[in-house]
Amino acid sequence: MRFTKMEGLGNDYVYLDCTKGVPQDLPGLARKLSDRHFGVGSDGLICICPSQAADFQMVMFNADGSQAEMCGNGIRCVGKFVYDKGLTDKTVVTVETLAGVKVLNLTVKDGLVDQVTVDMGTPQLQEPVTVTAGGQSFRGFPVSVGNPHVVFPTKGVKEFDLSIHAPLSTPNPTFPQGVNVEIVEVLAPDRVLMRVWERGSGETLACGTGACAAVTACAAQGLTGRDVTVVLLGGELHIRWDEADGHLYMTGPARTVFEGEWPETETSSR
Repeated sequence: MRFTKMEGLGNDYVYLDCTKGVPQDLPGLARKLSDRHFGVGSDGLICICPSQAADFQMVMFNADGSQAEMCGNGIRCVGKFVYDKGLTDKTVVTVETLAGVKVLNLTVKDGLVDQVTVDMGTPQLQEPVTVTAGGQSFRGFPVSVGNPHVVFPTKGVKEFDLSIHAPLSTPNPTFPQGVNVEIVEVLAPDRVLMRVWERGSGETLACGTGACAAVTACAAQGLTGRDVTVVLLGGELHIRWDEADGHLYMTGPARTVFEGEWPETETSSR
């Protein structure tokens, strides 16, 4: 079974071309491949499959085998994968996800995709919540961008013990399905610093949907404008919350790390 390791700002996934067949037991395969000691090492598994609703379908699993609705960094790499490998010659590609169909605009440099802008759709900002963690109370802003997030504006993001919010990522009274957690420090009206604890993966170097949620929450509170650079551990993303259509547009890099082969796995037709 051939695979491709790809990353967007250090948020890394193993990618499989499943346009002709899908391996069995994808949750189990995700756990094996994602293991950083005995597997390939990644934040999860992304399968690129046929779709009746779009050009391609993205099916993704976190490192613990749980299925996820969407991943902003992951979907940018999907755009690079399908173009660079000749699965399409389009530079505007539609991808079906559990969070709906997303439109990708590919920037091609020397014949390969370098940057991708994704129309992430309209965010849903919910009522603020107060949670207690590490003996402190934190006011957070839940935002859905197809998957659930809660954003905590704070100071000292670099030194913050993000693990105190880890219980929120698993089912709990406030978030029965668990939630992705972002802590955000506003540096300027057009620049924020962010760290993220993702459901099923723990702290990661970047999260595209989390960056979108962070800008939504901060802009809605008047802490920033609607055109913001989000600085993450793995690099920077540009997020624009368009006033005209209400959509979020995320622009960032996508990179192939290496190709490899996993011991043969049974597949089923799709």
